[in-house]
Amino acid sequence: MMINREEIINSLGGFAELAMLYEISAYPKPGLVTPISNGAHKDMDYFTFLNSTSALTPYMYVFAEKGFNHKSPYEIFLSIRRIGIEAEKSMLCKTKGINTHKGMIFLMGITLAATAKTIYEKLPFESITEIIKSMTKGIVENELKINKENMIKENLTYGEKLYLKYGLKGIRGEVESGIPIVFNRALPLYEKSSSLNERERLVHTLICIMSYCEDTTVLHRKSIDTLYYMQERSRNIMSLGGVKTKSGRAEILKLDKEFCEMGISPGGAADLLAITVFISFVKEFIKEGVLYE
Repeated sequence: MMINREEIINSLGGFAELAMLYEISAYPKPGLVTPISNGAHKDMDYFTFLNSTSALTPYMYVFAEKGFNHKSPYEIFLSIRRIGIEAEKSMLCKTKGINTHKGMIFLMGITLAATAKTIYEKLPFESITEIIKSMTKGIVENELKINKENMIKENLTYGEKLYLKYGLKGIRGEVESGIPIVFNRALPLYEKSSSLNERERLVHTLICIMSYCEDTTVLHRKSIDTLYYMQERSRNIMSLGGVKTKSGRAEILKLDKEFCEMGISPGGAADLLAITVFISFVKEFIKEGVLYE
């Protein structure tokens, strides 16, 4: 199928928007905002996320456009980080200062640009993860590893503090590894779960992601033990069959109630769910034999 550059960029940007809408529309999601619950949040609801998604959508097309060229992956990464800053400002303006999608901007921006670069170079779908690695090579070393001088400074970033305290690389470590939690775990499960309705399929995949995700958003207000608890409970739910069994569904509802009461919101896992959906759309797109004129 021959399509032009503009059609490719429009398709990728549209996939990103739709993936974000899929994520926020799924329920029940333990501690997270859904159409029927504010989760563990008191400052945001479903419509806050719709407003945020609307504000970010134009930037999704820009991320794709920046990736669709001859520049090196690292040069592309530098260019989209500047776009990401503008996207974040737009989000905060639309949500009146509420951070709904900061992690999503980072993740989706990188994934979009890497996907566009893959198609530009006429590479196979599997190359996306390698381009993500090339784009973000050294990001942990450059942005998280704390030298002796940094250890005594007072204005450490949140990511630096978590790395220093727990050794957690967070989302930077995930992208530097090519987002394996999506490509190796979440995407295969999402594909195998196509017999479920879309809402159930999304929740099932989210619980899988929560089983393995080093979700630093959980640590904003909670301890490392809370993160381990989330992972353990999620693995237990998956061992029960997830949304495919009565006992699994009951445990998801129970965990949602607990997280809402305890103020636990695995936003990082939610972002990775949206990336999983986006990548599934992209895989079908590339499978169709997309070639650009």
